[in-house]
Amino acid sequence: GVGKTAVAEALAQRVARGEVPDNLAGRRIVSLDIASLLAGTKYRGDFEERLKNVLREAERAGDVIIFIDELHTIVGAGSAEGALDAANILKPALGRGEIQVIGATTPEEYRRHIEKDAALERRFQPVTVPEPDESACAAMLEALLPRLESHHGLTIAEGAVRAAIRLSARYIGERYLPDKAVDLLDEAAAAVRIAGGGQVTERDVAAVVSEWTGVPAESVTAGEAGRLLSLEEALRRRVTGQDEAVSAVASAIRRSRAGLGDGARPVGSFLYLGPTGVGKTELCRALAEAVFGDERALIRFDMSEYMEKHAVSKLIGSPPGYVGYGEGGQLTERVRRSPWSVVLFDELEKAHPEVCNLLLQIMEDGRLTDSAGRTVDFRSAIIVMTSNVGARLITEARPRLGFSGGEGGEETREAVLRELRETFRPEFLNRVDATVIFRRLGLKELRQIAAGLAGAVAERLSAQGVRLELTDEALTLLARHGFDPASGARPLRRAIARELSDPAADALLTRSLRPGDTLTADAGNGRITLRISH
Repeated sequence: GVGKTAVAEALAQRVARGEVPDNLAGRRIVSLDIASLLAGTKYRGDFEERLKNVLREAERAGDVIIFIDELHTIVGAGSAEGALDAANILKPALGRGEIQVIGATTPEEYRRHIEKDAALERRFQPVTVPEPDESACAAMLEALLPRLESHHGLTIAEGAVRAAIRLSARYIGERYLPDKAVDLLDEAAAAVRIAGGGQVTERDVAAVVSEWTGVPAESVTAGEAGRLLSLEEALRRRVTGQDEAVSAVASAIRRSRAGLGDGARPVGSFLYLGPTGVGKTELCRALAEAVFGDERALIRFDMSEYMEKHAVSKLIGSPPGYVGYGEGGQLTERVRRSPWSVVLFDELEKAHPEVCNLLLQIMEDGRLTDSAGRTVDFRSAIIVMTSNVGARLITEARPRLGFSGGEGGEETREAVLRELRETFRPEFLNRVDATVIFRRLGLKELRQIAAGLAGAVAERLSAQGVRLELTDEALTLLARHGFDPASGARPLRRAIARELSDPAADALLTRSLRPGDTLTADAGNGRITLRISH
């Protein structure tokens, strides 16, 4: 998609206009279609005869340059038992200088097919056609614009052209300019025409990028600024009692999105420390929803599955000669398909050290090469690693311990970081953008979480026509019943299911609770009592 075939076509145009050196003047550039040569060759020798006739004619004419698009297709073309393929038929003529050939292929296909045949490789001089920069791409699109507008019967605004180049360069990493920018404009124009519009704008281009990548449309336009400024608020609605953690993560995301971060690295690399049930995974889900617009933009890997050295191949793919080679790895394939994601490595301390070596490359260079040699771009991803290192120190500290104030809090923080340095290597920790320590939850935070969970139950009951009311005493008692220093907030969900959801379900099934009724939860004698008002 960088313009290899266009270079050959431009050469032909210059020859026709006489804008070439004397040794190229008067030459004819003829495209040779290997598929057409193969078509209809029923018997052995038919293909060889056709190709030999082409070569004889080119040699006799003396002014022909043969152009073969997808040059790698000559390797194996027409081969059968006792027969030569196109590559071996071309070799003698190329070696004697009887014909001149220009071929176009991708670096991957060149390595896979042509480099393996040393005799064929030395008969060609490789010329790399680089991806054009954005200014050169703009000139290409300007030249193509009249044809696109004529084809779709509408106009394309200048801002839409600039947006197609800028957004495709930023959000579509698997393809190259100008191809991806042209496709983006083409699809945006088709969508506008179907909708009955008359002009393609920047917003139309952003909508197509959103459809291709799954990133919300407002994230690819200027509307993202407001969302980033209110990122803490969005995260705190989902994660309770972890203000320091939320602020650290939000600041790093804003820094990267504002263009002040290192563009060659992921959007952010975070290490979450803390006991179970305090909101580490929930913050990842909230981050996926707040930044990428969808909670499902979370790719999670449980590091307890990668404790052996050979398990690393599951992340990047099996090496040659092993079962599964060529299928890609679990990590590389998922990020290649969904580069705009939060990638979570859960309980990292359980993983084999080789996994941390992979993470070093991801956090430093923003890329990873799989077993098939394909480079996967991680620059659009947010990398999150969780660990239980120091969790015991946090759990055993005095209740509701915070890390921002108090001599004891600072001592505990230092102890956690000391244990972290003993567990992970310095070169790994130095590549992490922020080490975020989650504090232990107290009764106040659990009460807020209980209110949120009870609100979800109230919404489900409301769909049945039943209203749920909770007294403050009931909310406090639910928080106490769901409090477990070792498990954090996780038992709270079970407590609410046991005290609210289960009795309400029984009442609905026995018809004692009907649409239009009010279910009131109160506390008495250390128990939750439910009262139905008709």
